[in-house]
Amino acid sequence: MPKSEAAGSTPALAEELARLEEIVRKLEADDIELDSALVLFEEGVARLRAARERLAAAELKVQSVLEEAGGDLRLTDLDG
Repeated sequence: MPKSEAAGSTPALAEELARLEEIVRKLEADDIELDSALVLFEEGVARLRAARERLAAAELKVQSVLEEAGGDLRLTDLDG
Protein backbone atom coordinates (compact mmCIF):
# COMPACT_ATOMS: atom_id res chain seq x y z
CA MET A 1 0.00 0.00 0.00
CA PRO A 2 1.48 3.40 -0.95
CA LYS A 3 2.43 5.69 1.89
CA SER A 4 -0.29 8.23 1.06
CA GLU A 5 -2.99 5.57 1.41
CA ALA A 6 -1.89 4.34 4.83
CA ALA A 7 -4.24 5.15 7.67
CA GLY A 8 -3.36 8.43 9.34
CA SER A 9 -0.67 9.40 6.85
CA THR A 10 -0.59 12.79 5.17
CA PRO A 11 -1.02 13.03 1.40
CA ALA A 12 2.02 13.78 -0.72
CA LEU A 13 2.52 17.43 -1.60
CA ALA A 14 1.79 16.65 -5.25
CA GLU A 15 -1.54 15.13 -4.22
CA GLU A 16 -2.35 18.21 -2.13
CA LEU A 17 -1.60 20.49 -5.06
CA ALA A 18 -3.67 18.37 -7.41
CA ARG A 19 -6.62 18.55 -5.02
CA LEU A 20 -6.18 22.33 -4.74
CA GLU A 21 -6.29 22.61 -8.53
CA GLU A 22 -9.45 20.51 -8.58
CA ILE A 23 -11.04 22.75 -5.94
CA VAL A 24 -10.18 25.87 -7.95
CA ARG A 25 -11.75 24.36 -11.09
CA LYS A 26 -14.92 23.53 -9.20
CA LEU A 27 -15.09 26.99 -7.60
CA GLU A 28 -14.70 28.61 -11.02
CA ALA A 29 -17.69 26.67 -12.38
CA ASP A 30 -20.80 28.74 -13.02
CA ASP A 31 -23.23 26.16 -11.65
CA ILE A 32 -21.80 25.61 -8.14
CA GLU A 33 -24.16 26.19 -5.23
CA LEU A 34 -23.15 28.57 -2.45
CA ASP A 35 -23.07 25.89 0.26
CA SER A 36 -20.86 23.64 -1.86
CA ALA A 37 -18.60 26.56 -2.72
CA LEU A 38 -18.13 27.42 0.94
CA VAL A 39 -17.24 23.84 1.84
CA LEU A 40 -14.73 23.68 -1.02
CA PHE A 41 -13.28 27.07 -0.09
CA GLU A 42 -12.75 25.97 3.53
CA GLU A 43 -11.08 22.77 2.36
CA GLY A 44 -8.89 24.72 -0.04
CA VAL A 45 -7.75 27.15 2.64
CA ALA A 46 -6.90 24.27 5.00
CA ARG A 47 -4.96 22.41 2.30
CA LEU A 48 -3.11 25.57 1.26
CA ARG A 49 -2.12 26.26 4.86
CA ALA A 50 -0.90 22.68 5.29
CA ALA A 51 1.09 22.83 2.04
CA ARG A 52 2.75 26.09 3.07
CA GLU A 53 3.70 24.61 6.44
CA ARG A 54 5.20 21.55 4.74
CA LEU A 55 7.19 23.73 2.34
CA ALA A 56 8.47 25.89 5.21
CA ALA A 57 9.53 22.75 7.12
CA ALA A 58 11.29 21.42 4.03
CA GLU A 59 13.12 24.71 3.58
CA LEU A 60 14.34 24.60 7.18
CA LYS A 61 15.51 21.02 6.73
CA VAL A 62 17.44 21.93 3.55
CA GLN A 63 19.08 24.84 5.36
CA SER A 64 20.04 22.56 8.24
CA VAL A 65 21.53 19.93 5.94
CA LEU A 66 23.55 22.53 4.05
CA GLU A 67 24.86 24.07 7.27
CA GLU A 68 25.84 20.65 8.64
CA ALA A 69 27.63 19.84 5.39
CA GLY A 70 29.58 23.07 5.62
CA GLY A 71 28.07 24.29 2.38
CA ASP A 72 27.94 27.89 1.38
CA LEU A 73 24.38 28.86 2.26
CA ARG A 74 22.91 31.73 0.28
CA LEU A 75 19.24 32.43 0.87
CA THR A 76 17.19 33.85 -1.95
CA ASP A 77 13.56 34.85 -1.87
CA LEU A 78 11.64 32.42 -4.06
CA ASP A 79 8.49 34.55 -3.97
CA GLY A 80 9.98 37.55 -5.71
